[in-house]
Amino acid sequence: MRASRDSHDVTARSASAARAVACLVGVIVASLAPSSGLAQIRSVDLPAVRALAARPTSVQQRPHLDPSEVGPFRGITVGPIESSQQPGRGYGTPYSEALLDHLVRMGVTWISLTPFGRVWSLSSTDVYMDFEAPYEDNRASVARMIAQAHARGIRVLVIPHLWVWNESGWRGEIDFPDEASWREYQASYRAFVLAWAIDAAAAGADAFSIGVECKSWSGRFGAFWTRFIADVRSVFPGLLTYSANWDEAEDVLFWDQLDLIGVNAFYPLAPSNDASFETYVEGATRIADQVETLAHVLEMPVLFVEVGYTTRENAAVEPWLWPDGMTDVRYSEEEQARALEASFRAFAPREWFAGFFLWRYYANLDDVSQEAMWGFSTHGKLGEPMLTEVLGSRFGSDRDPIDDFAWPEPEPLDRTAAWWRSTVID
Repeated sequence: MRASRDSHDVTARSASAARAVACLVGVIVASLAPSSGLAQIRSVDLPAVRALAARPTSVQQRPHLDPSEVGPFRGITVGPIESSQQPGRGYGTPYSEALLDHLVRMGVTWISLTPFGRVWSLSSTDVYMDFEAPYEDNRASVARMIAQAHARGIRVLVIPHLWVWNESGWRGEIDFPDEASWREYQASYRAFVLAWAIDAAAAGADAFSIGVECKSWSGRFGAFWTRFIADVRSVFPGLLTYSANWDEAEDVLFWDQLDLIGVNAFYPLAPSNDASFETYVEGATRIADQVETLAHVLEMPVLFVEVGYTTRENAAVEPWLWPDGMTDVRYSEEEQARALEASFRAFAPREWFAGFFLWRYYANLDDVSQEAMWGFSTHGKLGEPMLTEVLGSRFGSDRDPIDDFAWPEPEPLDRTAAWWRSTVID
């Protein structure tokens, strides 16, 4: 999550319509180009490609889900315990079972899981699968976690994340000076995501994100994205989305090829510090109006794949700031709670709003090693009871219970009944 602009103007709305047309053009162009397919991907000798080559590609046949069939996403992102120094505390362990039991009591109906790959730097074309633990261990852990969630009636979204390892940088800034490097990176990236798509399908995941914050290239390479999404659909039968950065969503080329517009919704709610709650609500409402334009242009529901605020003063001014390395932080549970409340108040009533995943809890509910006490988790803070109330409330996209009511067929009229005779005779 990263910011590069604080607001969108009216011209962005007309640009959204133009980009919707561009999506269709991209599909046509891609259909004229030869499809590389899985065979060509496997021919490139890169770490992620070698991992993909070891995966079976058979797809478990399941009926395709429609977003309206699963109800609003009342979700929590569950982060792994990103440390090899804490074995047995991550996905698919007794600790994650205890977490899931807690989330059920809160009213959570979805979780997202975020297995990581890594690139060494912004200029590296190789995606490595072994973030903190061997890939085989990670995929087995994710599969166990999915089974644990399903046993409790919770659906699962799998989101392969990409981590820039050895320098200060953000995945949305990845760029290359030449076509050859882009081709190599795209082959590696495609293999990384497809390997996890195959794993997610085998484990029975309900939804899948094809990427996270690819801001530097989600608005170009239309032919690549079209072939890539088709490849993902060929191995994953569930819902598909993409996790766009909050200031990227209007520039994405390929929304029409997915099931949900996915946004990492770290929108600034106020332009400066010490803003009132009313200012936060006004800011969130303006943002909701802008996102509504995109939803209506594309005629698609919008899902907040990530939304959250840290537990510090003025957290909603620059919500994307990561808590690691911050100094002189003024801890504030009240700030976190009111920022979340302002966002939910503006978005939850909208009919096109498909729901959210709060960023984030951890596989070990009581773990404090992954982020500072002023981090994003609401556990044990004022934000948690407020979040529980939101999870139990009605969303604008909730189906009306009367739509699901099976009205009984009327009984045939018995014209010999006493009431009929008395009416006629009298």
